[in-house]
Amino acid sequence: MSATTGYRHITTDSGGTPRIGRTRYKVIHLAGEHYHYGWTGEEILRQHPDLKPEQVYAALTYFYDHHDELVRELKESAQEVNAQRSHQKLSRAELLARK
Repeated sequence: MSATTGYRHITTDSGGTPRIGRTRYKVIHLAGEHYHYGWTGEEILRQHPDLKPEQVYAALTYFYDHHDELVRELKESAQEVNAQRSHQKLSRAELLARK
């Protein structure tokens, strides 16, 4: 079940995660592409041709309206990934060599 938010193209799933309508995209994913890579709305649209402009700009509006919270979440996620990488015993090259 999803609930509507104050943003026409953003819904919240049963876990409380804001998503772009009924798509597979979470707002945090597009926010991350914008925040980490500096992608504009136009670039996000090029990278995700299955999205509509109004969906992308709703996600970016949501991001800026919840900037501090989402940036904190993005940074925590990046820290978790880096911590997991430090425990990885095999390098990427070694893993690929096993193929």
